Amino acid sequence: MLKRKAYDELLKWKTNAKEKALCIIGARQIGKTTLIREFGKNEYECFAEINFVTDENASKIFEGQLTAETIITNLTAYLQQPLEPGKTLILFDEVQECPQVRTAIKFLVEDGRFDYIESGSLLGVRYKDIKSYPVGFEQIMQMYPLDLEEYLWANGIQDKTIQYLKECYEKQTEVSETVHETLCKLFYSYLVVGGMPESVQIYVDTHDIAKVISDQRSILDLYRLDIAKYASNTDKSKIKAIFDSIPSQLNEKNRRFKLNSINSNARHIRYEDSFNWLADAGVAIPCYNVTEPQQPLQLNEKRNLFKLYMNDVGLLCASCMENIQFDLLMGNVDVNMGSILENVFAQNLRSNGFELYYYDSKKIGELDFILQKGLSTELLEIKSGNDFKKHSAMDRALKVDNWKFDKSIVFSKSNIQKEENILYLPWYMIMFFRQEKMPEKMIYQIDIGDL
Repeated sequence: MLKRKAYDELLKWKTNAKEKALCIIGARQIGKTTLIREFGKNEYECFAEINFVTDENASKIFEGQLTAETIITNLTAYLQQPLEPGKTLILFDEVQECPQVRTAIKFLVEDGRFDYIESGSLLGVRYKDIKSYPVGFEQIMQMYPLDLEEYLWANGIQDKTIQYLKECYEKQTEVSETVHETLCKLFYSYLVVGGMPESVQIYVDTHDIAKVISDQRSILDLYRLDIAKYASNTDKSKIKAIFDSIPSQLNEKNRRFKLNSINSNARHIRYEDSFNWLADAGVAIPCYNVTEPQQPLQLNEKRNLFKLYMNDVGLLCASCMENIQFDLLMGNVDVNMGSILENVFAQNLRSNGFELYYYDSKKIGELDFILQKGLSTELLEIKSGNDFKKHSAMDRALKVDNWKFDKSIVFSKSNIQKEENILYLPWYMIMFFRQEKMPEKMIYQIDIGDL
């Protein structure tokens, strides 16, 4: 199995598994079930799995009275395998097909005999089917396609090399030319292969790009089938039109999604639910415009102005149908490939914990990504050509008196450089640009003395 960072998150959850079930959400084909199976078999003496898509009868386990005793009696009778209390993990897979599971999970967690993981590909769009949410009894974990670091692991890059690169990133010192060139080539391949686990595994095993593209297009077809199956009848055509237009929209000069390209009479308010459906299903990543590139960014966002990226850059390339893969593998990432570069950054920034925003005005120009990192506001520009030191919009933004950016970073094909207040990083360094994590404990106590 491909090494995934999410495995460590599962281990953390296991230490507190008696308190909550784990619900893993994310797009189809990103490796959720494979990961959980591996985890269950490695970390538990007993592992049981129920898939509500492949076995429609499984939902009968949750019919009738939703008590722990009733459900576990039905569960053990259905599985017909020994379940050892305190040593068993049970996977409820594709739970969007059986909403009663999430209602019942409260009673199972309180019972405490077994640990439970729920998984589903479209939980974000099927939430209305759940009668009662297990608030306080369920931990949500978002999963994504392989990020760049995981892709490097899959391709045999050693931990010591990753550590060396991280040291270069932290100290802002140049990467050795040999390592830099190799990482650039791997980055080019990542643009084509992307992070869908099956596509990555095909590439690692065969290095046959034609097979990779075939797999990616099968996944795209599966996404379209999901739209047809799960979207409401009133939204199906809108969602499909939006999904199919993402590549062409990103290819426009400012990459902003324009509804009139779908329908000349379209209005955002009528299509908002359709955009949200794609985002909630995990197959698209929105990046919202802000009125001012300063925190708190969420309060400055304009929901009707946004860019829409694919959840995986490899799928974006496969959907373009222009046989661009060879050029990308050869490193021909020129100005015409800007949309692909932006997509790979959107994908990795999202999996690294960031909400995505951009800024655009006639006076300043367009700023690719505005990010809130803890209490800091950071400005990122993505450059595809050789003129990466030309960034007029960034220069104008840095001169605005009441705007403060803690970091201004330009990602390009160049090695690490620092000039005045701008840091230049190679594209592959995006794997180290991560959101700050909340501390596991944050104790605040007021001494009231004798009051």
